[in-house]
Amino acid sequence: MSRSLIPLLFLMAAGGASAETWTVTSPDGRNVVTLDQSGTDLPAWSVTRDGSAVIAPSATGLRTDVTGFGVKGFTVVDAKTRKVNETYAIVLGKAKTAPDVYTETQLTFQEKEGGRAIGLIVRAYDDGVALRYVLPKQPGFETFGVYGEKTEFSFAKDYDCWGLNIGKYHNAHEGEFDPVKSSLIRDHYLLDSPLVCKTGEKETAFAIAESDVKNYPATFYTRKGDNGLGIAIKLPPRLDSDSIKPYVAKITQTEGEFRTPWRVVMLGDSARDLVSSNLVATLGEPSKIQDTSWIKGGKSAWDWWNGFNAPVAKPGINTETYKAYIDFAREMGLDYILIDEGWYTGSSTRPRNGSDVTKPIPAVDMPAILKYAKERNVRVMIWLQWQQLDWQMEEAFAAYEKWGIAGVKIDFMDRSDQDMVDYFHKVLSKAADHKLLVDLHGAYAPNGLVRTWPNYITQEGVLGAEYNKWTTRITARHNVTLPYTRMILGPIDYTPGGFANRTPETFEIHENRPLTMTTRGQAIAMYVVYDSPLVMVSDAPQAYKKADGSWEEGVDFIRDVPVSWDETRVLAGDIGEYIVTARRKGDAWYIGAMTNESGRTIELPLNFLGDGQYEASVWQDGATPITLDHSAQAATRDTIITLKLAPSGGANLRISPKTKILKNKR
Repeated sequence: MSRSLIPLLFLMAAGGASAETWTVTSPDGRNVVTLDQSGTDLPAWSVTRDGSAVIAPSATGLRTDVTGFGVKGFTVVDAKTRKVNETYAIVLGKAKTAPDVYTETQLTFQEKEGGRAIGLIVRAYDDGVALRYVLPKQPGFETFGVYGEKTEFSFAKDYDCWGLNIGKYHNAHEGEFDPVKSSLIRDHYLLDSPLVCKTGEKETAFAIAESDVKNYPATFYTRKGDNGLGIAIKLPPRLDSDSIKPYVAKITQTEGEFRTPWRVVMLGDSARDLVSSNLVATLGEPSKIQDTSWIKGGKSAWDWWNGFNAPVAKPGINTETYKAYIDFAREMGLDYILIDEGWYTGSSTRPRNGSDVTKPIPAVDMPAILKYAKERNVRVMIWLQWQQLDWQMEEAFAAYEKWGIAGVKIDFMDRSDQDMVDYFHKVLSKAADHKLLVDLHGAYAPNGLVRTWPNYITQEGVLGAEYNKWTTRITARHNVTLPYTRMILGPIDYTPGGFANRTPETFEIHENRPLTMTTRGQAIAMYVVYDSPLVMVSDAPQAYKKADGSWEEGVDFIRDVPVSWDETRVLAGDIGEYIVTARRKGDAWYIGAMTNESGRTIELPLNFLGDGQYEASVWQDGATPITLDHSAQAATRDTIITLKLAPSGGANLRISPKTKILKNKR
């Protein structure tokens, strides 16, 4: 790790007056945040990239219940700048390490009358900028309420954007990121993170998001109050709020200061740069887990998506079924099985009196299942409804650790208010105490918690493959929009692996034997394109076998592909059109390509390879949606490989040096 801190104190002019404008510039000089206090309120902020406006001057500020706070205006009393150059290790994710390199300015403002203070921290990174507020512990702020923020993101022009208009505060954060002109965003919209836009300056793109959310609600966005171009922060109220006191947060100062979440603008020369960025995680609080050696990613067999369709006499939620999934996991080289809803007494998607998350139903002999799995080097994860777990959390996690459970999938939170954010922190902390991995479903959009709690290895909050079971919403266009939108924030438990592949014209809805409206090539490309250190192999065990008992086409790629990476590059693509992602593990590269409903031919240069001779194995769409053409060829960094993607299709490569034996470590 390298570190460089350069503290600077801005000079104050005679008589105590302060400068009215401050600039914060990224280390590469391309991103600049300007803070301009032209009046007595907190300064407006704006963002440029390469000198072109991205965020026009925008309001800042907090709304609190502290009487009279700031009504007479603020004066700057301190301004400090520092430069940080660090690198931190990523436990599981799209890269082995990430830079934490930025310029930071912290301004402290004091009321002109009253003497109370508020701070404003701004950081500029090479891949984005961020802003947050600081309230020191001071008279009037020992305990206080927050009604909302004044924070806005004014747009310099009418951008082309992609957003998820969720429409209501309580939701599972699952939906399409639809294209929308920024001028058509309305004040009744409730947009989830992120909002992704193109500036019109070449391919330059940005995304609005947040990070390091704690003791505060997670954020939505709506049209600015003055109906100008751009969006404003909109926060879900606490459940105990009413129309008279609509608090979004209640704060009791137990430490020296309270900090709001980071308001983040990710920036890149194209939307592809946003995909490989780790900025949201980087802005999260550093890991609170010192020993992370027990945190292991992997691929998992799963019962629910395929309707508990194990190859046994009486498939269902029973011991025989789970032993069959364990056998399948062992044969296919998977690391885990996930036992979903229904295994414990009173299991339900909603709270139910009489539930007991430590007591399996009679049909599920958990000790026998765990013993069987351990003998076959397969680990077991289990599903839980969040409130039923909350009633017994400490007792349950202690029991699971004793049983040998690897991790938990917790479901149906479907909220992002302050209390639910507190629950996320509590459950991740207590799970870490008992060395349990966590997969959260019905979860709000990622905001840096994967860095703080690296046992949080994946999450939902995505319109994923489960919707194939009852809708026609999981289109190829949706699939190639997700990497540029929802996935730029953190991992997605999309649950890929459907092998009943169809064209959109021949797709039918079968809830317990689901189909997909994309090709086999796209199905296996998801294992490279989508970030998820815990990834499901979602179809029934027999779906991956031919009638003669041999493996279906594409299984060999799924078996071999890692789930956590040393390096990620997006080589080609555009939002909603297609994507080509290359990821490196050791000295081997894996490439996944996915397209929308338009077939396309891609000429793929391999100039990212090092010197030497390589072997390139290629899987691409065959004559039907369920067939693949598999070939191999010699390659060097001068090679150009042609990939032919069928409509709603995909292609995959594994490239490894000829002189070394490929060994992947998950």
